[in-house]
Amino acid sequence: MDKLFIADEKDVREGSTMDVYFDRTKKILEASGLSGIKVCAEISGGSLPKNWKWGVFCGLEEVIRLTEGLPISMSAIPEGTIFRPRTADSVRVPLANIFGAYTDFGILETAILGMFCQPSGIATAAARTKIAAKNKTVLAFGNRRMHPAVAGVLDRSSYIGGCDSVSSIIGGRIIGREPVGTVPHTLMLLMGSNDAAFRAFDEIIEEEVPRIMLIDTFSDERTAALEACNSVRDLKGVRLDTPGSRRGNFKELINEVRWELDMNGHKDVDIIVSGGLDESSIAGIVDTSVSGFGVGTAISNAPTLDLAMDVVEKDGQPISKRGKFGGRKFTYRCPQCFDMGVSLKRDDRIPCGCGCEMEMIETEVLRGGKRVCKERTPSEIREYVLKQLRTIGEL
Repeated sequence: MDKLFIADEKDVREGSTMDVYFDRTKKILEASGLSGIKVCAEISGGSLPKNWKWGVFCGLEEVIRLTEGLPISMSAIPEGTIFRPRTADSVRVPLANIFGAYTDFGILETAILGMFCQPSGIATAAARTKIAAKNKTVLAFGNRRMHPAVAGVLDRSSYIGGCDSVSSIIGGRIIGREPVGTVPHTLMLLMGSNDAAFRAFDEIIEEEVPRIMLIDTFSDERTAALEACNSVRDLKGVRLDTPGSRRGNFKELINEVRWELDMNGHKDVDIIVSGGLDESSIAGIVDTSVSGFGVGTAISNAPTLDLAMDVVEKDGQPISKRGKFGGRKFTYRCPQCFDMGVSLKRDDRIPCGCGCEMEMIETEVLRGGKRVCKERTPSEIREYVLKQLRTIGEL
């Protein structure tokens, strides 16, 4: 049987996924007797996509796992930090710094950047969606739109950004929570009716799985909602995945289903909606009686953050390419407005335009190849993100 077109962990660690010019660079440095040159390589980005004003830094734990054991050191802002890419005077903000001989980590540059860029974009989109949902439940449903090899990365990043749960089994395993989901329309089509599918689900699926029925396969949503109430004991909720061609005024449709449920004594049955949702469309229906949102492509296909790795110090002396600022920099952030600052000094006093004093936010994560920071669970990182989102919502 032919191999799938995916890189396994061995491929990544050995550098098979790198851009080939990094391998050539290593060979040239080694042949020239320059393999021992120590550098500081800075991870930063000049801007964010879609005119986003802030991003969520994600992927650090995986980068630590990738580089642990190499003869390098690393400092970084905490995973889950909400950051702005530049300071008020346009200096790019270092999100991480790597210290060591470039030949000891250069072949992993492609992998390191990928582990930061895509997860940070997904986490940022998830955070923005959570804000639009006004703290109502947001479920990550985007795996079917992306390559299965990155399902765990997608779900972990979505969860850290603020989603309340994820849909894939591997994602649930990584974040330490049971995956969520109802059933596909296929079940109703193959069972022949809503009632047959609803009853089969209730009889066969474990009791601890919440009974949330997908109600828009065959019939009118309010009719199917009542059918679900009659077919399933302890019904938790109904899910509307109404296609765009039938949606019309989706807000009115949701209100109509809610009215019908309440009028028939089912006020405790939640309404979950899904299908092509993003932060904009969620904002238009969030003030209805909807309890939660299933969001797929808008989060999983979030634009990647355009981060770069740049050498900014060589043998202890500042150096940089044109357009970048040389020197090892320490990263600061205002605790009130989240504006960013950088300094060439570790313990500096940087005033913020809002009147507060910035705090140095970076920490050492690797020293001589050994982890020196405590590993945080995805739930701990997510709580850190949600706390910051409450501040963002007040700005």
